[in-house]
Amino acid sequence: MVYPHSLTFLCLSSLLLTLVLFPSEITSSSNATKIGQGYRLISIEETSDGALIGFLQLNQKSKIYGPDIPLLRFYAKHETDNRLRVHITDANKQRWEVPYNLIPREQPPPLTQTIGKFRKNPIDQASEYSGSELLFSYISNPFSFAIKRKSNGETLFNTTSTSSDPFSSLVFKDQYIEISTKLPKDASLYGLGENTQPHGIKLYPSDPYTLYTTDISAINLNADLYGSHPMYMDLRNNGGEAYAHAVLLLNSNGMDVFYRGNSLTYKVIGGVLDFYFFSGPSPLNVVDQYTSLIGRPAPMPYWAFGFHQCRWGYHNLSVVEDVVENYKKAQIPLDVIWNDDDHMDGHKDFTLNPNNYPRPKLLNFLNKIHNIGMKYIVIIDPGIGVNSSYGVYQRGLANDVFIKYEGEPFLAQVWPGAVNFPDFLNPKTVSWWADEIRRFHELVPVDGLWIDMNEASNFCSGKCKIPKGKICPSGTGPGWICCLDCKNITKTRWDDPPYKINASGIQAPIGYKTIATSATHYNGVLEYDAHSIYGFSQSVATHKGLLGIEGKRPFILSRSTYVGSGKYAAHWTGDNQGTWENLRYSISTMLNFGIFGVPMVGSDICGFYPQPTEELCNRWIEVGAFYPFSRDHANYYSPRQELYQWDSVAQSARNALGIRYKILPYLYTLNYEAHVSGSPIARPLFFTFPTYTECYDVSTQFLLGSSLLISPVLEQGKTQVKALFPPGSWYSLLDWTHTITSKGGTYVTLDAPLHVVNVHLYQNTILPMQQGGLISKDARTTPFTLIVTFPAGAAEGDAKGTLFIDEDELPEIKLGNGYSTYIDLYASVKQGGVKVWSDVQEGKYALDKGLIIDSISVLGLDGNIGAIASLELDGKPLIGGSDLNVTTYEHVHLEGEGNGESKTVMVALRGLSIPVGKNFAMTWKMG
Repeated sequence: MVYPHSLTFLCLSSLLLTLVLFPSEITSSSNATKIGQGYRLISIEETSDGALIGFLQLNQKSKIYGPDIPLLRFYAKHETDNRLRVHITDANKQRWEVPYNLIPREQPPPLTQTIGKFRKNPIDQASEYSGSELLFSYISNPFSFAIKRKSNGETLFNTTSTSSDPFSSLVFKDQYIEISTKLPKDASLYGLGENTQPHGIKLYPSDPYTLYTTDISAINLNADLYGSHPMYMDLRNNGGEAYAHAVLLLNSNGMDVFYRGNSLTYKVIGGVLDFYFFSGPSPLNVVDQYTSLIGRPAPMPYWAFGFHQCRWGYHNLSVVEDVVENYKKAQIPLDVIWNDDDHMDGHKDFTLNPNNYPRPKLLNFLNKIHNIGMKYIVIIDPGIGVNSSYGVYQRGLANDVFIKYEGEPFLAQVWPGAVNFPDFLNPKTVSWWADEIRRFHELVPVDGLWIDMNEASNFCSGKCKIPKGKICPSGTGPGWICCLDCKNITKTRWDDPPYKINASGIQAPIGYKTIATSATHYNGVLEYDAHSIYGFSQSVATHKGLLGIEGKRPFILSRSTYVGSGKYAAHWTGDNQGTWENLRYSISTMLNFGIFGVPMVGSDICGFYPQPTEELCNRWIEVGAFYPFSRDHANYYSPRQELYQWDSVAQSARNALGIRYKILPYLYTLNYEAHVSGSPIARPLFFTFPTYTECYDVSTQFLLGSSLLISPVLEQGKTQVKALFPPGSWYSLLDWTHTITSKGGTYVTLDAPLHVVNVHLYQNTILPMQQGGLISKDARTTPFTLIVTFPAGAAEGDAKGTLFIDEDELPEIKLGNGYSTYIDLYASVKQGGVKVWSDVQEGKYALDKGLIIDSISVLGLDGNIGAIASLELDGKPLIGGSDLNVTTYEHVHLEGEGNGESKTVMVALRGLSIPVGKNFAMTWKMG
């Protein structure tokens, strides 16, 4: 939560005025003037483990943005067959890097080991260094490097600067680093977040991309938001062949990235250049390779894929109880009820309000919902209230866990008033934090934690002290107005760096409304360097704390994220607004986070800020029901917007969430696959159709997994939606007899009345579904249906699917522990014969749970070859069984190229009772 959006604009407007009045504080970020003459390579050699180490000497000094670093060391290594690293730093002095304990990875040789061996030797003007998939080459003067794909010779990254290029050769100063790459104009780029992109998921030339974790709401377009992800994916199509690769600059300092369409320039205010190049060549390969470095996404418990309800402003427990009861009355699924800070005593972390949330009554409520499988999550912010009677604060002081400024805990203001911020880079802080989580869990058995305001957000700026003679905050006005006595801090180069990144979209001072950038962390680390990993480090500490309580799988929702956050936490897209534009933006942000390795992501359904219309809330739940993380959340000042507040929205919610709860097995299997290979849960269309260029910039539809296409209405007053269907056959999940087929892909205008969201299943798929329910615990015990899809009317075809089932609150999600089952599902059609079968691994768990497949429906069969003539299950005849029902339905071909004059059908078999945990084979002949 944060202040209402009008105040966001007000604060930014007042800051703009300040910057206008003091123009000396601004240096243009978009200045394209070339700086210096770069570096020249003066030494290079290959190490014993196959890496390259070289030294770069400055060609000519330049004064802009401070003195140059005269001697650099560069290090290049093919770390895997598909990953190349290029690391450039000061050759004489250790510089800040993202801590190796936060993101475990190989370390380059220590500077002391390489500088001692440094010697000048004859240098070729150009040379190459080859790996399995990628080729590294360099030019010695001015030094530049390029990365090529070996299979086709295509250049993926090229830092060479010529006189006609609008960018400099390598610039490396203490507080300003610049490097650029050329790009082909037809490259499609994705990533570089977190920001709200008005043009959709594809990066747009000349849009600003600033990376610096900031608490400004997601309604601000093209601005640095809550997370920093200096990674992009590049997708290119060459003669019908698609190739994707990715580039990560592992650097946590603030940066501007300028994308001009034919080039991309990084301007970074500190740290090192630590590039990782991932060869792909498919988008899924890229994310697999990326998350193998930064950490696989955290496994989520099954209930996390149910529906969540929250609101800032549930003033007392009885309101929360009413919300749960009203969802039940409305027959709308609900798995998790949340509290914003209303449950707290004076907004203080790890406390309960004894009047509004008395512990005995709260425990009774939690016992009641836990018994039926529901869960409860509360918020905690990093700021710890400065209060002599507050045990959490006193224990923190005793353990010396807070970030320091001039030797004293840095003083800031958030919801409790004056606060200090824990330093999560300090091992003592991590232990103290885990202990506070344990203490709180003994007070209230919460099922997960929501960590907010961790950019970190501060209602004040500069050096502050608690005012004498007045209460701060007063308790009468808005809680987000700074009431401490503060003065600006501009005396150090860390507070006022020579280059101004485009912070908050207006070149705000980098210490504005956050921790002073000259404050210090553990071992003297500057906030200037560590700022953007604050929320990430809190996620790591929170994950460790939750894991240590009961040994259950943690659920953490974090607003601020960095590279690797997905290993520990889910994410929501922050403070959005109930507008049609924000509904559309939510899809792009969600898809970006899947690429970033944070697949459990969603936006506040119906909008956080006031005020959605009834029609908008209808359409938003039809999108939000398919976010990986699906939660309705609203602002303190918003009218109530729970899904039952309008009869029409309740109907749309029952429909859309009804589908979600039926496909929970599919979503949970995607959760498993995300943890194993990094694959996103929600994906852009190009992940499945990388050669189909028409879908490269589609941001109004998305896929769940590889095969389930969501085509929502995103405009006011519309009852139809124009949807893109890539080549092949698609089957409506609302009516399995409706199909759309095209050879080359097509746009189709679909009917979409107010309560309808169009969901289609692609050919060659087996989708496991269950019968749904109001709580995921109940839904997951119901019988399974398998939907098998073939290309419409194909004489031959194959289909595949997977299903993963486990004891979902165990810490790890894996096979081999006796509490999980994994099933590969297969189907084929050939010469009028159909076969559906399974290959089960570790079936005992599923057998013990008594899970069964009740029905199998096969779609897209040739309808001209007759009805089922024989049907066998595991070699035994089934026709004539008393409980078996076999029905054939003719498909209706909607718009598209159709299927000519041929008839296609769906065959549905019900009453099967096949154990999920046992291999089966079903065959039949048609005609």
